[in-house]
Amino acid sequence: MLKNDGIISPEELSPVVPPADRLARGPVAIIECLQDIPCDPCVSACPVKAIKMKEGITDRPLLEFDTCTGCGLCIPKCPGLAIFVVNMKHTPGMATVSMSYEQLPVPEKGQEVTALDRSGKDVGKVKVVRVVNPPGYDHTAVITIEVPADQVNNIRAIRV
Repeated sequence: MLKNDGIISPEELSPVVPPADRLARGPVAIIECLQDIPCDPCVSACPVKAIKMKEGITDRPLLEFDTCTGCGLCIPKCPGLAIFVVNMKHTPGMATVSMSYEQLPVPEKGQEVTALDRSGKDVGKVKVVRVVNPPGYDHTAVITIEVPADQVNNIRAIRV
């Protein structure tokens, strides 16, 4: 359950964040869906079947970290905008975070944007390194930003 302020606590995140050895191997999803609601489009979106529902459609999705390839196909399918792909192997000291973006204007590759934490507070300026927005994503762009490696589990949104 979420705290009263609606912001996910570190304790609530610990089971959904991949272990350090998995993060070190390359891109992997983080599913921050912490509510038991009837939803499972991420399960069918995963081409390697790394996402499963523990007991049914009203349970939270479980990610098999070692099976996940970090492809990101689950990101635009999540109606709660709760799936991110992190890549700690981007460059020394830097990582990437890929996330859903459903606002206009959609940022462009190379553009500088403001990174935000879970509470919407400004974390600093970051660079957009990839934008994927095909028609099949139904107006949900997947934006990848380059972030300081120590902020990879903190930054969860952007402001253009």
